[in-house]
Amino acid sequence: MRTFDVGETVTRRDMYRDRVWSAQAMRVIADTDEALVTACVPGAEARWASLYAKARDDDDRSVRTSAFDAMATGEWDLAPGVWQDTEVLLWKPPRAWFSVNAFFAPDHVGAHRLRNWYVNFEHPTRRAADGFDTFDLTVDLVVAPDLSTLRWKDEDEYAHVRRLGIVTDTEHRAVESARAQVLAMLEQRAGPFAEADRWAAWRWDPSWPVPCLPAGKSG
Repeated sequence: MRTFDVGETVTRRDMYRDRVWSAQAMRVIADTDEALVTACVPGAEARWASLYAKARDDDDRSVRTSAFDAMATGEWDLAPGVWQDTEVLLWKPPRAWFSVNAFFAPDHVGAHRLRNWYVNFEHPTRRAADGFDTFDLTVDLVVAPDLSTLRWKDEDEYAHVRRLGIVTDTEHRAVESARAQVLAMLEQRAGPFAEADRWAAWRWDPSWPVPCLPAGKSG
């Protein structure tokens, strides 16, 4: 298994039925036995399923539903995009059915702050020469910066993709197990939450250019 170098540009891909659903250019922060840690900033290149990109642009959840319907039929194309608004630090343990993300944004006085933690439930990582592949399973957990409160997000969309068969019974069982694992990590302050203050103080290295996707590839 290849180890990535700190500062190296990699591509995070969501793959469904061996097709790219989304691709995001990111930069490697650390690559250890514990986790692959990557990050992106506003302006980082991306490609998304066109309906999903429209839903993001229009902030229209009904279009997101249509995007999942297109995913189920296998009928989608990709649209170019860029990451916007936040800096993101992504902590992905090997073999885990989730990633832990920290979202950073300016506060009301313009200071760089951790906005929230965000747990994305997804397939375990499959490494490639230029990055890593996974698949977002829709349901998420949003956690306050100080870890004091949490709320589940997109349960309605998760139910929809379950009905469509995008998330299988086997995957659902893996998600349920991962939910319990993440809640235990939060309670025990394990994983990235063991060093929550250090991660909250993270800053993008200003000497790094904004990450770009590989030229000439669809994802």
